[in-house]
Amino acid sequence: MTRAAASGRAVVVGAALAGLRGAEALRRAGFAGSLTIVGAEPHPPYDRPPLSKHVLTGEVPAGATRLPGLVDLDATWRLGTAAAGLDRERRTLRLADGAELPYDRLLVATGTRARPWPNPHEGRLGGVHSIRDRDDAASLRAAFAARPRRVLIIGGGFIGCEVASACRSLDIPVTLVEPSATPLARVLGTHLGAVVGALHEARGVDLRCNAEVEWLEDDGAGHVSRAHLAGGGSIEADVVVVALGAVRNTDWLAGSGLSADPGGLDCDGTGHALDEAGEPDTDIAAAGDVARFPHPLYDGRRVALEHWGNAVEQAEHAGRLLAGRPSEAPYGALPTFWSTQGGINIKSVGLTDGADGLVIAQGSAKEGRFLALYGRQGRCIAAVSIDCARWLPAYAAMIAERAPFPPIRRGTDQPASLDILPPGLPEKPRR
Repeated sequence: MTRAAASGRAVVVGAALAGLRGAEALRRAGFAGSLTIVGAEPHPPYDRPPLSKHVLTGEVPAGATRLPGLVDLDATWRLGTAAAGLDRERRTLRLADGAELPYDRLLVATGTRARPWPNPHEGRLGGVHSIRDRDDAASLRAAFAARPRRVLIIGGGFIGCEVASACRSLDIPVTLVEPSATPLARVLGTHLGAVVGALHEARGVDLRCNAEVEWLEDDGAGHVSRAHLAGGGSIEADVVVVALGAVRNTDWLAGSGLSADPGGLDCDGTGHALDEAGEPDTDIAAAGDVARFPHPLYDGRRVALEHWGNAVEQAEHAGRLLAGRPSEAPYGALPTFWSTQGGINIKSVGLTDGADGLVIAQGSAKEGRFLALYGRQGRCIAAVSIDCARWLPAYAAMIAERAPFPPIRRGTDQPASLDILPPGLPEKPRR
């Protein structure tokens, strides 16, 4: 490391998991200069996965999710003040309170926010919630503790399914509305989505697929009373959870000259942010949900990953990069994800996007304990286990090695037939 790399002013924008671990990586890599961490929320870094699970059921208080610090950071914390602009020529970060912070190296780890209900007036009605941060989870937990007559969840992704599961654990009537043919169709495809949907229906979730909420009705006192469906019909509910996915926090980069949009901040293979001409700014790196980067396992296709493990690994990679100790290889950690729903443990490795085949490679779907392997153009690209995680490391290795698909046959705990099935994934535009 050069003297210049060890000193100077480093600013981390984003005080969640990626920002914290990135700052720690800077220090571990030998950076000894001034370090400032900026966070839009007033809270110190905390863990998000429990918010849609254990916090909602009351098992864990929202305030008990703080992340442990692994390094003595010797940092200045600017919490409760969002980033508002970036001047790369002056190398200055502007904050929402008007303050300016000079930097020599900058880590962008601003993450995502919940996608709001498209009608702002309806989205502000009492009883309408989203869930992304600690305060959201505390507010929704209080609503559940008040024993609503019915909860309506709009959106059948992982967050929507986890909230539905929490409702049933609390014996709260719940309806989940999803425009696709099954829950999780965009991530797992309709084949596995149907399995997950059946699990939720067996626990009492009123599942409405191929349906969309058109508008939310005000009860006349500023509180939601029912949702009206496209094509007719309505659902009475006194609590509505909008679970329509996430938007990456890149608005503050407008006018900076960096290549950023609601889908993320573009980076090169090393982790440096790219400008609008496609050139890297070597003073800036990105990590976590906001970083869109070319993944070497997927032919360099740009991806932005909302995964806990990616936030940690990419932040460590970015911290070393900014400290002048870059990794020899481009960043390309294998994506991993997990979810718990109704006592069922769902874990995945790899990315299912573009899969053209699926096999039940281990266990039995009928028994509700199995592993599904996804392939694309004759290569293994992803695996999803449902209460069958013991086999996941072996298939993760196959994916990392770009092993041929379908997998080896006649293995232990394999079904008699490894028929290749259509995964039922929607077409997605390629960037």
